[in-house]
Amino acid sequence: MNDLTEVLGPDGLLAQHIEGFSFRSQQLEMAQQVAETLASGGVLITEAGTGTGKTFAYLVPALLSGLKVIISTGTKNLQDQLFHRDLPLIKELLAVPASVALLKGRSNYLCVHRMDNAVQEGRLRSRELVDQLMEVRSWSGKTKVGDIAELSAIPENSHIWPLVTSTVDNCLGAECPSYSTCHLVEARRRSQEADLVVVNHHLLCADFALKEEGFGELLPEADCFIVDEAHQLPETASNFFGASVSARQLLELARDSETEYLREAGDVPEIPAQVSALSKSVRDLRLMFGLDLRRGPWSELSSDERITMALDRVREELERLGSHLAKIRERGKGLESCHDRCSQTLARLNSLYDEEEENSIRWFETYSQSFSLNRTPLDVSEMFQSQMQARSASWVFTSATLAVGDSFRHFQGQLGVTEAATSKLDSPFDYPNQALWFVPRNMPEPRSPDYLDAVLDIIVPVLEASGGRTFLLFTSHRALRLAAEALEERVEFPLLVQGSAPKNELLERFRHLGNAVLLGTASFWEGVDVRGEALSCVVIDKLPFASPGDPVLQARIDALRKRGGNPFMEFQVPQAAIALKQGAGRLIRDETDRGVLVICDPRLLSKGYGHTFLNSMPPMARTRDLAEVQSFFADAVV
Repeated sequence: MNDLTEVLGPDGLLAQHIEGFSFRSQQLEMAQQVAETLASGGVLITEAGTGTGKTFAYLVPALLSGLKVIISTGTKNLQDQLFHRDLPLIKELLAVPASVALLKGRSNYLCVHRMDNAVQEGRLRSRELVDQLMEVRSWSGKTKVGDIAELSAIPENSHIWPLVTSTVDNCLGAECPSYSTCHLVEARRRSQEADLVVVNHHLLCADFALKEEGFGELLPEADCFIVDEAHQLPETASNFFGASVSARQLLELARDSETEYLREAGDVPEIPAQVSALSKSVRDLRLMFGLDLRRGPWSELSSDERITMALDRVREELERLGSHLAKIRERGKGLESCHDRCSQTLARLNSLYDEEEENSIRWFETYSQSFSLNRTPLDVSEMFQSQMQARSASWVFTSATLAVGDSFRHFQGQLGVTEAATSKLDSPFDYPNQALWFVPRNMPEPRSPDYLDAVLDIIVPVLEASGGRTFLLFTSHRALRLAAEALEERVEFPLLVQGSAPKNELLERFRHLGNAVLLGTASFWEGVDVRGEALSCVVIDKLPFASPGDPVLQARIDALRKRGGNPFMEFQVPQAAIALKQGAGRLIRDETDRGVLVICDPRLLSKGYGHTFLNSMPPMARTRDLAEVQSFFADAVV
């Protein structure tokens, strides 16, 4: 099995035993590159076009290597798919004795202690939450691993999850009465012993951030790290190397303090009164931000006296709670933990007031019932690189979208990976014959007030030609809402609108209906796989430049400009080119798929930077005539 052709070749093991498996020279080439990196060390950055089969291309050499390997994925869904579907299949076919483990962040595992607390409190605010808690409790006696993904009937955003899972802040560690049956501890033990561990980027970056601060490790040491969906890693890393305080954290601290007080003390009436005062101050601060969902720089917050006064009140109430807890912290581990959380949260909150940190941006974001106050580093390359160099491991970064044109410079710069072998493997799909790329003529500039109307005038005849079966991908929620309202009157196909139902439910309905039109924004641009005729057209309203009003983006632009760089060409265009490749990648998912990609934005052809986008896309046939689109779909029917 040392010759990977025996496994992945045209007559190899997978071709013999996996129905529908097709030999792809790109897959074999990638597997050989990964095997070389595993054997000799170093860093490999490889873009594997859609259809390459990159998962098998790294799993096969990883399992055959005999090394300790950590594989990190972009999302928990991909993590589950890899561990529960792809990995068992390849492991069985290769007949290797490697042990494997799945490790997620702590919020994915049932905390028996917190569940018992929630049951004993009996203070849930709705019958639905009571029913969900009882469902969790019933399941807790049957589950072997405690992964809450097993309870698919309870929505991911249910308010029951924070009550039955732990955070770094509220975990009691070895002092927990349920420590001996802790699912998280057991999952980490399995990962330490396994030959191959599947994690996700959030856990990988959390581990790096903890090591940066000198704390213990979450992940075992490994001989090689394989990072799939690696284009998502820089953004995830920037979140973990920063600091954040949220309304949810503060309210959970208040609730847990009262719970532990009632359990371990009960004779200090100042505690529940102070808990109430802190909770009220947090809710009052959320009200000061107004009803609109906002994301803005700290200067916007600090210039509003009402908000700063409300924030000062939160700090004062948090400090008072810490002082009260300090007097009774020795009565129990739970109270001690709450006191420590109080001190740590106050320290993080105070650090957000520090104006001297030049290499980070302070900003805030509001949600319907919450808010977060954040400090994000402008550049994580040095921090990430120091963590890579601290490990004597090889690295493989892979995704379908890492290169801008033929260059990996943008991705390498984000993570500080200066020395690496790079490889760009084109998709095995026959794009010139399978796909048609339509850029309509005579479109106004995207800033024009008539732009959305012009987009809709293009969409309607395209939908009639395609028979529905289309993703309409928008760069803003506002455009999506307006388009959904207008299309209700103009097309007869079923419209599925992001936000009207959970994402997975919308996708299932889209596949089942066979003639639906799905309207989505960012979350539908990547990680969505609809094969076959149900998805035969993808329409993108604008080139996906990030919002110029985003405070983190604006700060990065300013920092680049101060260093004498060109932020538009060095950062904004490369980011948008990768995002466009992701959106366009929804169209052709199989070697038998056919479809039309419509990009309405005239800047693709009218601006000098348009060639960066053109050079980054698959080699589809191109047209500017609607008649050719209609003919393409008519030929498909015949």
